[in-house]
Amino acid sequence: MCVFCKIVNNEIPNKKVYEDAFVVAFLDINPVNPGHVQVVPKKHIEDVLSASNEDLSHIIIAVKKVAKAILESMDYPAFNIEVNNGAIAGQVVSHLHFHIVPRKEGDGLTHWPGGQYKQGEMTQIAEKIKNELRKEGAINEIE
Repeated sequence: MCVFCKIVNNEIPNKKVYEDAFVVAFLDINPVNPGHVQVVPKKHIEDVLSASNEDLSHIIIAVKKVAKAILESMDYPAFNIEVNNGAIAGQVVSHLHFHIVPRKEGDGLTHWPGGQYKQGEMTQIAEKIKNELRKEGAINEIE
């Protein structure tokens, strides 16, 4: 059983801040900033791509509720929502989880460095992605 399943089942000490029939939200034990919360589905779901649309709906609604509560109770003006999908992307626990990281001016966090596309590369990549979405029936025709 994964560490988040153990938290859901109260087998590991934690500080839950929200719970409903579908999700649990708890303070991260290694917070980026005070008030950093993780929102996880109660049932074991490995990652975003393994989640049903219904599961994702429940999770993101809880993320919104908890994020609003963090901002209002902790006097933060902003937050980041982070989801690491796969080990290469930094997913340490193979249980879907959304980080809510509260932010203040000058907190020392920075965004990842951006790059630039080579001539014509942006068009080629956009077409590859749109073609895959067409195969899945998940796109309406655009441009």
